[in-house]
Amino acid sequence: MKFSQAKIKRVFVIRLEDKEKLPDAIEDFAKKHKILRAICIMIGGIGSGKLVSGPEKANVFPVRPILKNIYGTSEILGTGTLFPDENNNPKLHMHAATGRKNKTLVGCIRPGIKVWKILEFIILEIVESKATRIKDKEAGFSVLEP
Repeated sequence: MKFSQAKIKRVFVIRLEDKEKLPDAIEDFAKKHKILRAICIMIGGIGSGKLVSGPEKANVFPVRPILKNIYGTSEILGTGTLFPDENNNPKLHMHAATGRKNKTLVGCIRPGIKVWKILEFIILEIVESKATRIKDKEAGFSVLEP
């Protein structure tokens, strides 16, 4: 286990609107407001997108993700974190659950998720931390270095 300690500073309450895209809208907002590290919570509606529902094979590297399409307008809720990458750009890592009728999909969001009408988003900014996302070359994705 690796860890560090930090504090909460600002809190942002955001309403994303029809056809805005995740994670772009949040990462752009974070850059504009100079937020590098944060806890993120979302709830609302989405029209389309993809989630990663696990690796194709557990012990094969680099990881090949299983991508699942979100079909039809769905409810969504999620939680995640925002930390800078090696270039000091804030990057959102968010897991979400979506639902439509009696079908549920859970996974890690991928670029291109489109908001349907509204999506509520809360950002709790973390300060006094140097945590960063570092590319793990073997795994093929970025990992948090607290």
